[in-house]
Amino acid sequence: MSILAMVKRIFRQMLRDKRALALMMVAPLLVLTLLNYLLAGNTVDPRLGVIQGDDKLIERLEDNHITVLQVNGHTNKMLLEKDLDGILEFDGEEISLTLTNDQPNAAKALQIKVQQAIAAEKSKEQAENLAVFMENIQSKLPGVPLNMEQVKAPEIKMSYLYGNKDTIFFDQLSPILVGFFVFFFVFLISGIALLRERTTGTLERLLATPILRRDIVFGYILGYGLFAVIQTIIVVTYAVKVLDINLAGSFWNVVLINLTLALVALTLGILLSAFANSEFQMMQFIPLAIIPQVFFAGIFPFESMAGWMQVLAKCMPMYYGGSALVDVMYKGLGFIDIMNDLFVLWGFALVFIVLNIVALKKYRKI
Repeated sequence: MSILAMVKRIFRQMLRDKRALALMMVAPLLVLTLLNYLLAGNTVDPRLGVIQGDDKLIERLEDNHITVLQVNGHTNKMLLEKDLDGILEFDGEEISLTLTNDQPNAAKALQIKVQQAIAAEKSKEQAENLAVFMENIQSKLPGVPLNMEQVKAPEIKMSYLYGNKDTIFFDQLSPILVGFFVFFFVFLISGIALLRERTTGTLERLLATPILRRDIVFGYILGYGLFAVIQTIIVVTYAVKVLDINLAGSFWNVVLINLTLALVALTLGILLSAFANSEFQMMQFIPLAIIPQVFFAGIFPFESMAGWMQVLAKCMPMYYGGSALVDVMYKGLGFIDIMNDLFVLWGFALVFIVLNIVALKKYRKI
């Protein structure tokens, strides 16, 4: 009977906690829906610039679902200006392919398609030579050597704007994971810490003093922010120096980006803790506030997302944090290139700070 009584008590408790019940039933459906749309996104044809390419080869490349643009000249700047995934250049018998390689998996797929198209054209040329040879063989006199023109197997000289031939998907993923773990743990620790302040009555006693709401918010941000700074430096240093995660740009730019992400996570965690009455309820925000962040941080190609998902991605702090980290750690770009992403992240932090000040009205109007 005691077991049955406990089951009834838990059942009634869950029914009273409408938010927990809704999250348990609805949150998995939301996450699965996001994953379904992300994994079933539209395939975007790679864009390839071609210099002095044969018309038949260009037609074959287009049949392989490659968007071909005929360009003059080849510079790394052109790859970025024309938003190309690669440039294929023919110089007599020499063939060179330069890949942007900002997404290693997509770059390797493009390389394979190009190699297949060139090999197919060379095979076709070999077959045509053989046909001509067979037509003329009857006219050759006995004893005269018959020489058929041989088509050499194509050799493609490879070069890369970012990374190299050994670059794998994890080289692009690892910077995003560094930023996400900083974001996740700062959010969790700061939210639960402030929640304990409330549940133990510390915040209530603090609000009984003449202190202003904004002073309370900035006090919490600076207090917990110091530990967020220490944690961020430890995580970034460990990832780069111990785990030897690829770092093509400045170490201090990586620290700056992660500190900014930590600030956003800190202010977001403090904000959401105002709407939780227990640590369990704080954990319930993770499927809604944290898990979607990793989906839009750059793991899935932004261009292949549906239009409404691209809009949703730009509402996620990790979209800008992941982009900035990949730009610095994988592409080796500088501060000027990530400045816009940092400005947006600072904007998120400012909005969350203002909302935190407003949210404290729930506990005291001062």
